[in-house]
Amino acid sequence: MRGFWRRRASLRWKIAALAAATACLVAAAVGVLVHLWTAQDIRGRAEARAFNAVYSAMDVYRRTGALADGAELDPADLPTGLRHPADGDRHTAYDGRVEGNVGPSYWAAQRTGGPGSPVLAVRANLGPELSDLPRLDAAMAVASLLALAAAVPLAGYGASLLARRLRRVAETAGRISAGDLDARTGPTEGRDEVAEIAATVDAMADSLGRRLRAERQFTADVAHELRTPVGGLLAAVDLLPEGETEDRIRARVRDLRGLVEDLLEISRLDAGAEQPVRARVPLDEVVREAVARTGFEAEVVVGAAASVETDPRRLERIVGNLVVNAHRHGAAPVLVGVEGRTVVVRDHGPGFPAELLRHGPRRFRTGAAERGAGHGLGLTIAVGQARVLGAELGFANAADGGAVATLRLPSSG
Repeated sequence: MRGFWRRRASLRWKIAALAAATACLVAAAVGVLVHLWTAQDIRGRAEARAFNAVYSAMDVYRRTGALADGAELDPADLPTGLRHPADGDRHTAYDGRVEGNVGPSYWAAQRTGGPGSPVLAVRANLGPELSDLPRLDAAMAVASLLALAAAVPLAGYGASLLARRLRRVAETAGRISAGDLDARTGPTEGRDEVAEIAATVDAMADSLGRRLRAERQFTADVAHELRTPVGGLLAAVDLLPEGETEDRIRARVRDLRGLVEDLLEISRLDAGAEQPVRARVPLDEVVREAVARTGFEAEVVVGAAASVETDPRRLERIVGNLVVNAHRHGAAPVLVGVEGRTVVVRDHGPGFPAELLRHGPRRFRTGAAERGAGHGLGLTIAVGQARVLGAELGFANAADGGAVATLRLPSSG
């Protein structure tokens, strides 16, 4: 769960960081465009101002012979391209030099008469207007920071909404993976990809539920159908004359009957029809009785055993199945420890297979060839009965070899 929260937080902050980066890029692009557009506009207006000023100054000069304010004849700092115009038209040129209080300028010039006559020129200073550009850039930067400050929390909030919806889907998938096929995400906000994922997970759970229910119903039907003929077969075997053949047939029929009874028990557990009949009993005595009923040898080591309120028949079933499994699929010696409300069954065989440790017991699967043959129902039944009792049944392998099954009874049970 901690890892899930780290992933969820990472997704949230990644989205927020992406939004922040996007906002920064947009703000930078807008700032550059505004700066360039403003500078170009200032230059364009200065060029037009200088062009119009030459027109007015030329009119004054031709009528009165005087120079209008700002007009000069053949000024020394006039750009080279305007000193000797080839015609009598007005021309403009940009001068990027900065001299004292005079910044970049636009010059406009026109020859006053024929060839060789003076050139009348007017200079439009861009300095005061260009000096406003840094203030404009600073204002754009402040506006960008304010936009970023607003965008990041909004992006984080939007990401948290997305993460919450994804968490619902993840929790539902986790519950389904744990065996709760009734888990559903249900309707989610919006009609986006997350809603499609949620609908797909729910559809997958519906399909799995239908298949599992069909499988369980088939198992129950087969077990019920086999129970009667197997009972008849066992009665018929009792009529056979005694001998080695009769003993072998009887043993195989009894194995078949045990398999049918196990299937019936699993079908009842799957259907949730099993209910415990509780009684207060000494845990160590129930364990000893369960071990004795198996017919296998096992050393029972009792510590500070508690008196528990549980269903003794189901508890015996669990312990008996664990002991039988230890002998059939493990190796002697088999040790049964009782301490408080905990029962530990350990063998000294190859241990539980990795698949069983990862996914738990599965019916009709022993998990590994080295653990011997079998139909794999014993541990499945033990897990189901433990669930009915509200107990916890865990599986592990000892460090020095051997399988370890640990049953922890609830304090209220």
